[in-house]
Amino acid sequence: MSIPTPHIAAKEGDFAKTVLMPGDPLRAKYIAETYLENARQVTSVRNMLGFTGTYKGREISVMGGGMGMPSIGIYSYELFNFYGVEQIIRIGSAGALQDEVNVMDVIIGMGACTDSRFAEQYGLPGTYAPIADYGLLRKAVDVAKAQGTKVVVGNVLSSDVFYNANKNANDLWRSMGVLAVEMEAAALYMNAAKAGKKALCILTVSDHIYRDEALSAEERQIGFGKMMEVALELA
Repeated sequence: MSIPTPHIAAKEGDFAKTVLMPGDPLRAKYIAETYLENARQVTSVRNMLGFTGTYKGREISVMGGGMGMPSIGIYSYELFNFYGVEQIIRIGSAGALQDEVNVMDVIIGMGACTDSRFAEQYGLPGTYAPIADYGLLRKAVDVAKAQGTKVVVGNVLSSDVFYNANKNANDLWRSMGVLAVEMEAAALYMNAAKAGKKALCILTVSDHIYRDEALSAEERQIGFGKMMEVALELA
């Protein structure tokens, strides 16, 4: 395969070495317009918008990744393997599973459990453990501390199922200390590992699975802003 790829109509050199990847392409547009200088749109296939600009003099890209592992799996694969991207930082939302994790907390996914069969493509003789790049993780923790942003580091769950017929599923993952549930990190971590690249997942807790708590639209904007400001410093 050559560029432009089937899912990213961008030219060689259009993407920076670092890409921030929210699920929502309109959030990618918001980040580009709010934080980047001289931002230009580099792709819009299927309205999955991508932009490249500079932040504090460093080139950085931001692109939507969609919902679920098949979606982020496609976009991150093409970015890593065809566009020369070296690191992708997923920035998204998550539902908290643990009592000590609160709405608006920022979670950094050290590992990503999953109920997906994404890893079966590799034919491994066992169970693969998708993990973040340690250098990115350490830098993100340091940046958050310097910015005064509370972060919780640990295991997250990347689930294929949003409306789960198994009503005990969350209880079982909670019992293993999993911090929160989202839907993309495991595929991103596996694509990065296979390509010899770097990945990190940073999440804002938008709701609590075991408490009747959820961010309002205004609170979501503030909370996501803190997460974005950590991620932008990783370029």
